[in-house]
Amino acid sequence: MAYRLTEEQEMLRDAVRVLADEQVAPRAAEIDRSGEFPQDLRRLLATHDILALPFPEEHGGLGGELLGICLAIEQLSRACATTGLILAVQELGALPIAIAGTAEQQARWFPPLASGEQLIAFALTEAEAGSDAAAARTTARRDGDAYVIDGAKRFISHGSIADRLVVFAVTDREAPRHRRLSAFVLELPTAGFAVARLEHKMGLRGSPTAELTFDGVRVPAGNRLGAEGDGFEIAMRTLDRSRPGIAAQAVGIAQGALEVATQYARERKQFGQRIGDFQQIGAMLADMDAQTEAARQLLYRACTEIEAGAADASRWSAMCKLVAGDTAMRVTTDAVQVLGGYGYIDEFPVERMMRDAKITQLYEGTQQIQRLVIARALLGKGG
Repeated sequence: MAYRLTEEQEMLRDAVRVLADEQVAPRAAEIDRSGEFPQDLRRLLATHDILALPFPEEHGGLGGELLGICLAIEQLSRACATTGLILAVQELGALPIAIAGTAEQQARWFPPLASGEQLIAFALTEAEAGSDAAAARTTARRDGDAYVIDGAKRFISHGSIADRLVVFAVTDREAPRHRRLSAFVLELPTAGFAVARLEHKMGLRGSPTAELTFDGVRVPAGNRLGAEGDGFEIAMRTLDRSRPGIAAQAVGIAQGALEVATQYARERKQFGQRIGDFQQIGAMLADMDAQTEAARQLLYRACTEIEAGAADASRWSAMCKLVAGDTAMRVTTDAVQVLGGYGYIDEFPVERMMRDAKITQLYEGTQQIQRLVIARALLGKGG
């Protein structure tokens, strides 16, 4: 098992880091203040082929290697978590098609997604079906050569700006819970689909999170992914591969906060010396650095295990998100503490980073769900 990045991976990481420093970071505060989706940065990522990372080369992508995707998300999130999420959601939405789509479906939908011409979103969560995804109530009724979708989805990242939407809906109410759902790709706009509202959030304010409604939305049967009843399995396999992207976002946020706190501790003087030279501040920075690096290394190892098809991929995916999300929250909170009063105002970015970090403990499975996945992997099924 190789524990060092390849030269190609290092070049990708460094190139995205420079782009993030020069063109993303200067926009981050304004994106947070305005709450507007940064279309200019979406175009920037498309122009530099960053949105092509999750897709196979035969469809205009760069290969879909998980570690490469996470390296890019990490570096973008270090500067602006909203911008890192553009790539993470593009990967999340495309994964069900990569997992269960036919060759024809992939050839139809992947090229405009890889080029960044189109965005895709993932619609699983509902008001009464968050952690319990199998409790979804949105339905898809077969009607000739189409399905008719009725219901609503909530907390859908990029749901209001997506050109394509992977929707999970109940196709058989009488089936076992994990065989009730099927997955469909909606091509937007379409009749009966509406954005009911956008959420006002603590963090990631430039990334729209939408409540979506479906009122008699017709989708061709040819847009179904896999067979009827495969939806739950497709969703879970998707999350196994997408959770490292959220871990990468968390690591990037933590790294960004560590860098700001370290620079401040070098420059800020009290009692005639740098505050970083006080043992308590120095110890905080040391812990922040160690925790961030530990989360990073677990993420990179998880990526290699998942890419290799490890039998316990779910465990690796859950562990890296669990550790990285908790690390991001702890490190950003400590960064605010290092900066004192300046950390609590928006003159410095650590208060934004702290607000952004919280969501990494919530979406794509709460930390409690990650612990449940890990525990089940350790214990196996009960007798």
